[in-house]
Amino acid sequence: MEAFESFVAVALEAEHFVVSGGVKFRVKLPTRKAAYTEEQTHGYEVDLVGARADRLVLASVKSAFGSRGVVAEHVTGETSDERASRRYRLLNDQAVRTRVVAEAAKRYRYSPDQVQLRLYVGRFSGRKAGEHEQRVRAWAAEQHVGGGPIEVIGVQAVVRVVREAAGDTQYRDSAVLVTLKALREAGQLVG
Repeated sequence: MEAFESFVAVALEAEHFVVSGGVKFRVKLPTRKAAYTEEQTHGYEVDLVGARADRLVLASVKSAFGSRGVVAEHVTGETSDERASRRYRLLNDQAVRTRVVAEAAKRYRYSPDQVQLRLYVGRFSGRKAGEHEQRVRAWAAEQHVGGGPIEVIGVQAVVRVVREAAGDTQYRDSAVLVTLKALREAGQLVG
C-alpha cells in the first residue's frame, strides 16, 4: 500500500469500512480486430476496497504530490495523451468501470447499487485557480456508476478525518496515526 493510500485507508476505517489494499478485477473487453470479434481479459486494479454491511467502496487513489497534480483531461479521458488517460481508465472508460463494479458486486456479494466508486486526490493540477479540481468534480458528479456518481475526495477532507482519528487515545498500530501522534507529542503538529 503506498503512503497516501495508507491515509485514505484510515479515513475509510473512520467510516466503519473494513479496508483491503489493491485488488485486481478481471474484465473481458473487445479487441480492436476488424476482421473478427474477439475479447481479451485484462486485470484492473482498484487501489483500496472498503466494505461494510450496507456499502462497498472501490477507491482510486492518486496522491500526485511529486508531480504537476491530477489533470482534469486525464481523469475524464478528454486528452490526446493516451498513456495519461489510461492511468484513469477505471474512471473514464464506461465499459471498464461498469464491468469492474459488476465483478466487485458479484465477488463480494453486494448488489451493484451498493457499490460506490471514489477518487481520492492528494494534489490537483492548477491548485491556485482550482480549475482542474472544479472540472473533475463536475464531471464525476455527472457519471453514474453502481449506486450513484463518482465521489471525489481531496486531501483536506482525508487529513481532517485522519487527524480526528489520531486524537483518539486508544492505540492502533497504524504508521499514519502514530506519525501524527508523535508529531503532536513533539509539539510539531500545528493546528
